[in-house]
Amino acid sequence: MELSTTTFPPGFLWGTSIGAHQTEGNNTASDWWLLENSRGSGVHEPSGDAVDGYHRWAEDLQLAARAGLRDYRFGIEWSRIEPVDGRISTANVQHYARIIERARELGLRPLPTLHHFTLPLWFSQGGGWRRSDAVERFLRYVDAVAPVLESGVERVETINEPNIVAALATGASGLAQGLPVPDRAVTDAMIRLHDATRDRLRVNHPRILTGWGVSVQDYQAEPGAEHVLHAYTYPRDEIFLEASRGDDWVGIQSYTRGWIRDVGGRPQALIDDDAPRTQSGWENYPEAVGGAVRRAARVIGGVPIIVTENGIATDDDSARIEYTRRALLSLRQAMDDGVDVRGYLHWSLLDNYEWGDWGPTFGLVSVDRGTFDRTPKPSLAWLGSLAPERTSGRAA
Repeated sequence: MELSTTTFPPGFLWGTSIGAHQTEGNNTASDWWLLENSRGSGVHEPSGDAVDGYHRWAEDLQLAARAGLRDYRFGIEWSRIEPVDGRISTANVQHYARIIERARELGLRPLPTLHHFTLPLWFSQGGGWRRSDAVERFLRYVDAVAPVLESGVERVETINEPNIVAALATGASGLAQGLPVPDRAVTDAMIRLHDATRDRLRVNHPRILTGWGVSVQDYQAEPGAEHVLHAYTYPRDEIFLEASRGDDWVGIQSYTRGWIRDVGGRPQALIDDDAPRTQSGWENYPEAVGGAVRRAARVIGGVPIIVTENGIATDDDSARIEYTRRALLSLRQAMDDGVDVRGYLHWSLLDNYEWGDWGPTFGLVSVDRGTFDRTPKPSLAWLGSLAPERTSGRAA
């Protein structure tokens, strides 16, 4: 099959994703800023100015729109909205509202993410997600951004990769070697938070479609290990997918696959040292997204899927195009087999800060970190050229 503008149905979401902390720069009121700038933290490089996305967001929107993309997922930074406990920054509420208004003017459907790993420092130092009032405090922030959401948002993602949030709560790092079992208390907190946020949004913004983005890799069992696969996947992503059954849509964020073997009746991740690797250390396996949405569909039932992240860390843009081409073909094949997929958002629009490291480059656009000049790569125009036909209806 050759990819074209008719490969995916009219109205199919077609765009990119970015993260707030990873692009905006100088997010000084957040817990990650403190971590990055603390001695002995283990963070290789700080984010600093990042790619100055806080000031250059209009240029980034223009790049996406001119390429032919239709959808734009970005982050609202809680620590900018509420840098001090109980004090809402009206200026930053207006800042994010302007992003949404301009996106719509350019023909982009904005999809804001409310939480993407970073927390206000005051919240984190007070216990973070283990606080007894964590849900209440987050809902206060959700209420504060009501003017943003009423600026023209059709969809909201409550939490980016809640399973990774819970995994990082165990103190784990270097997730390329396999995902640890996420912290159960934080897992439960993520699910409570998501349910409460979804319910609040449905009351206050009933026309907005709500979901969250779960990291779902294509876990495959070695021959003879099929019986232990569920024991591996359930705490790492399927418990979060189960919690999505009441949502309007669920985001699947997938990059690679992992092999699972049986060791004494227990599952264990197997690292294939001979497999081709990306800059992030993950196996270069484009078809992972097809396997991920198939497995997710078996868990979530009839909830529509949006691929809210998929991409490759590479400095070879021709390899990026080839990876994405194969990923999209695997996604189309899954849809042909009955998986209800409503959109594809590539990670990432820009080369940006990858949580402690500037090395991995996922972007469709390169950024000079000295001047912040943006230079589109051929992959941006290529992806935009495949945009499905527009339709007046909503995709999910």
